[in-house]
Amino acid sequence: MIKELNGKKYELSDDGYLKDWKQWDEDIAKAFAEELGIGELNENHWKVINYLRDYYEKNEVSPSLRKITKESGVSTKEMYSLFPNGPAKKAAKIAGLTKPKGCI
Repeated sequence: MIKELNGKKYELSDDGYLKDWKQWDEDIAKAFAEELGIGELNENHWKVINYLRDYYEKNEVSPSLRKITKESGVSTKEMYSLFPNGPAKKAAKIAGLTKPKGCI
């Protein structure tokens, strides 16, 4: 599946995640946030997104919600406020990463 945005093409998996995390940029993050009903990304959204991308670069896997909340400084309650109804899954998608293991 291909998504085109601002003249750039992004290859997506069958479930809508970027196939190549290195293809990510802020434009695709903002587009995914809009599609997921999150709207404009604030400082705390970017804190989580940057944590996720750093973690993925080192470990080649998306972290679980528990790991995100333990290591990013963003509480579970805040994660659900920032990324309602599936925070780890939505945050990973916006960050251009694969769906976290254990997410349905």
